[in-house]
Amino acid sequence: MSPDTVVTTQVQGRRLKLSNLEKVLYPQEGFTKAEVLDYYVRIAPVLLPYLRARPLTLRRYPDGVDAASFFEKDVSRHAPAWVRTVRVPTPGSGKGAEAADFAVIEDLPTLVWVANLASLELHVPQWTVGPRGARRDPDLLVFDLDPGAPATVVECCRVAERLRELLTADGLSVWPKTSGSKGLQLYVPVAVPGPERTSEYARAAAELLARQTPRQVVATMAKQARHGKVFIDWSQNNPKKTTVAPYSLRARPRPTVSTPVTWAEVVDCAGPEDLVFTAPRVLERVEEFGDLFDGVLSDATRERLPARPGAV
Repeated sequence: MSPDTVVTTQVQGRRLKLSNLEKVLYPQEGFTKAEVLDYYVRIAPVLLPYLRARPLTLRRYPDGVDAASFFEKDVSRHAPAWVRTVRVPTPGSGKGAEAADFAVIEDLPTLVWVANLASLELHVPQWTVGPRGARRDPDLLVFDLDPGAPATVVECCRVAERLRELLTADGLSVWPKTSGSKGLQLYVPVAVPGPERTSEYARAAAELLARQTPRQVVATMAKQARHGKVFIDWSQNNPKKTTVAPYSLRARPRPTVSTPVTWAEVVDCAGPEDLVFTAPRVLERVEEFGDLFDGVLSDATRERLPARPGAV
């Protein structure tokens, strides 16, 4: 099969044309576009719940992870008619558009269509849209722990343990996952009265830990302040921001995945490789453990967010 071969297939009754299946998208491991598609098809049962009703930002790598990439929000010009799209305001967009038609992945055919675009990374906001596209208040609080070299995910794990203590003291449930890159991310299901509340709480929590341990934690955006420390990125909760979805591939030299992990794995992490998972391993983990993020989207685990950390 030549690299530019187009294959027509049916996915749950939808006709799809798949192209360039033999193109290598991860050169270090020879991981092809066909393998990317296979991963997303097989991981779909646990991935789809974290994408549904969330406007999707694609990060596309048409020539692989070693080549140029681009973010895509507006898919109105080339999406099939059966792909759900939702129009979302994008004031201040670099392209000058005041709104864009985002894809919303509701089913397997849409996921396969997106993956066929070499959309290795799937990024979603912490809020959902209703049936008519109206934006709801955030249902997730996210902390993105980013290590500044020579710090690694090991240092992120130690900060995550402290952050978990703070959050659980406020009556919140916390789920960890790897970023699939260098760091760790904590997810908290919440109920809030407005779109800015999660950012306010997250910033206060990050700044509190930075004051308590300034040699280990930083809560400011300045990159020069992050050397050897863990940056708690609270800004991921800004309604304009997105975070890589659970089970999404990442554009690293290896086909690593943003992977849900247990708290025992976080506590036991002693080296960076302890929390690196590639696509094949993630499929094995799901087969063995199921969805370790199960509960993040449950109403039973969603708690009202206090006005500030320690206010409970």
